[in-house]
Amino acid sequence: MTETQRAALSRDEIRELPLSSWTPVPRLQLPPTHVPRAAFPAIDIHNHLGRWLSDGEWMIEDPAALVAVMDQTNVELIVNLDGMWGDEVTANVERYDRSFPGRFLTFCQLEWEKLAEPGGVAELRASLDDSAARGARGLKIWKNLGLTVRDHDGALILPDDPRVIAVVEHAGDLGMPVLIHTADPKAFFDPLDACNERLDELMQVREWWFGDTDVHPTFERLLAAHRALVQACPGVRFIGAHAGCAAEDLDLVEEMLAACPNYTIDIAGRMAELGRQPRRFTQLIARYPDRVLFGTDIYPADLEYFRLHFRFLETEDEAFEYAPGSPIPPQGRWAVSALGLDAASLERIYRTNARRILGL
Repeated sequence: MTETQRAALSRDEIRELPLSSWTPVPRLQLPPTHVPRAAFPAIDIHNHLGRWLSDGEWMIEDPAALVAVMDQTNVELIVNLDGMWGDEVTANVERYDRSFPGRFLTFCQLEWEKLAEPGGVAELRASLDDSAARGARGLKIWKNLGLTVRDHDGALILPDDPRVIAVVEHAGDLGMPVLIHTADPKAFFDPLDACNERLDELMQVREWWFGDTDVHPTFERLLAAHRALVQACPGVRFIGAHAGCAAEDLDLVEEMLAACPNYTIDIAGRMAELGRQPRRFTQLIARYPDRVLFGTDIYPADLEYFRLHFRFLETEDEAFEYAPGSPIPPQGRWAVSALGLDAASLERIYRTNARRILGL
């Protein structure tokens, strides 16, 4: 919309303006820094290429076109978290890992609902064996563990359940790293009221609100279970998704990193949070330089969003959009500022740390 197309509102109309209609245009003028390629060959540790999140259709219609984008942006490898189990593992491995050797690795998932059945632990361990035999290189644990997966008596099964621990220990036996997403942003557990900073998003996707404590555990309880699982499995290499599942509380994340030497974090899907505390996050990186991994969680993966992540990591740009083209920023009505990391930090985050965790 141009300046001449914008219709003036009366003061009374402005007072009654719905939140969904308020789309302020920043007047701050700052030159953007364009970063077409990652400074080092990058490993995207957290992405979705399968058909789990896309109603049965492949997230990427043309894998060869994605490889061309990867070549253009210096993305060496993408970890695909959508292997699921059984034949779906094989389908993902064949479509990506084996068709483009060295460019993709597929992680499997588990049917945690099986734990409600007799012999569930043995069945899930066998599922891990089967997925590994089919070519899966790691395990993804999703947030449904703790939020929706229920036991035979209707109680929620949390990540620190002894049966979960027994299964995850087996992933360690198989040499599989475990990328785990527990809970969700803190605001998703807050009351739905005028103070909730993610109200725009929660009104669009209502099933993402977990603030009913009669139905769901608190954020704090879930993160305590997350930590207990990691500590109970010292032989497993863990990746805490989305900045350790607590991007709004980096003190809590640092406590996890200090207590759990087998724990790393990715930055996937949390530019909006980390970009409003860039100095605090660079302090964490300086304290734990070998424990932070590059990830995007952009699906379908594309050129623009890879480059946006490079800008976030590599430049000193301030106050830019983390979701270009969105009239209402999806994860909060704010802009972000970049980290301006040095070359040594960039190389570790982009590549070195991931290669160690993935056993490459």
